[in-house]
Amino acid sequence: MKVSSRTLFKKLLEIFQNLPKLHRLIIIGSSVFLLLLLILPSSSDNADSEDIQVGQRIQLTLPEDIVPASSTPRQSVLPQRSTSKASKNTATEQLPSLVNNQSTLQDGSLASGKLKAKVKIQDSLDELASLSWQTVKVRSGDSLALILKRLGFSAQTTYAVSTAKGEDSKLLKRLNVGDKLRVASNEAEQLAALEYPLSKTDTLFINLVGDSYQSHRETKQVEIRESFSYGTINSSFWHAGVTAGLNDSQIINFANIFGWDIDFGLDIREGDSFHITFEKKYVEGEYIGTGNILAAEITNQGEVFQAVRFTDDEYYSPDGRSMRKAFLRAPVSFKYISSSFKRNRRHPVTKRVQSHNGIDYAAKQGTPVVAAGNGTVTRAGYSKYNGYYVFIQHGNGIVTKYLHFYKRPSVKKGQRVKQNQTIGYVGATGLAAGPHLHYEFLLHGVHRNPRTVKLPDARPIAKKYKKDFLLLAAKRLENLSGAKNALLSTQPSIEASELATND
Repeated sequence: MKVSSRTLFKKLLEIFQNLPKLHRLIIIGSSVFLLLLLILPSSSDNADSEDIQVGQRIQLTLPEDIVPASSTPRQSVLPQRSTSKASKNTATEQLPSLVNNQSTLQDGSLASGKLKAKVKIQDSLDELASLSWQTVKVRSGDSLALILKRLGFSAQTTYAVSTAKGEDSKLLKRLNVGDKLRVASNEAEQLAALEYPLSKTDTLFINLVGDSYQSHRETKQVEIRESFSYGTINSSFWHAGVTAGLNDSQIINFANIFGWDIDFGLDIREGDSFHITFEKKYVEGEYIGTGNILAAEITNQGEVFQAVRFTDDEYYSPDGRSMRKAFLRAPVSFKYISSSFKRNRRHPVTKRVQSHNGIDYAAKQGTPVVAAGNGTVTRAGYSKYNGYYVFIQHGNGIVTKYLHFYKRPSVKKGQRVKQNQTIGYVGATGLAAGPHLHYEFLLHGVHRNPRTVKLPDARPIAKKYKKDFLLLAAKRLENLSGAKNALLSTQPSIEASELATND
């Protein structure tokens, strides 16, 4: 099929306009350079002009300074039209090294692979713009099939989406009530795209590609900023933490860090204070929540305790000792101590005076009881006086006992247990006046007071990481101290402002 000169010119012009700006400048510069050579020939060219015949084709080499040397340019060069096969070959050979990834169009002109990719991207954008989107909220009892059925899609579509290529499509089988899905349909009323936010950072995408669906997950980058908070305890640590702006998770984590040294139910006193540096997380400038506690300090009854988080997600004292001890002080969340460790105590049921070799923690029936440390269950069952009970053998001659569970223990004799693993639930079985946990701590067969016995430390930080930790600890504690000093420097002005307001 013959192509008119005007049509060819329009196509060449369209291709030229679609080229990147740098490439168009190079082509324009080359054209001007050639034009100047023709209009203003050098003296040597004048001398040899007699040897040049009219209509003769000559080949010129472009200077290298016109072409950027940093990378191979991406432009498509427009060749001259030739009336013969030989001239076409000659024109192709004369193309400079600027031509790369070129492909032949129907009209014989050449376009770069980058240009074709650009056209495809533009087509994809146009297709996305033509989609019709709907947002649906997951209801109680909903499944992907029910949701898509409400939107008018067939069971075949549901199956194709749920089995989309990629491992992430299976996440659609675990929809949570309140989640939101964005579903798009195309002009043919096919499900063309689905978006399912998995979290504040991750989103699952499923797209119709050709005749099948493909899935992938995208994760937004999280920016971490360091923040500081402090508080003074007037009534309870929990209330002080809330007043300081900490959330429930932060308060619990803070208590867990120092839980081996401080009993937050009994040891806290009015006037105790705490300071904390922690992570705040942002996505695209939007605050999405808190992260890890980086460094923490609490002053309890005049004694200062400090902890620093290391890269192994564990907390250590400034000199590298683990904040974890080998045993918990109290293996249950309790309301109060109904009976302490005493050599002589009148039993509330038998009314006899006898030794009380443990501590009774009063708690609501059904409250979980956990293992105070790693060990092996030596006995687990029921007896007339103990009710349902568990005995655990630990290392270094230590045994812990747990009595009066309200039902059969959650562990069996010979089973290995880990610290904080649930072994039973608070009850009042056996010789008990009410729901409580009777807890005993024995060292080499001798009963010790669980609240005052010196607990062995867990392993300190490994020697090969000690130097790195000390540098990190010094930096984080310096930041914590700096925040405290900045706070103290502002207190006089705050107090003066409060006085002025009161006056």
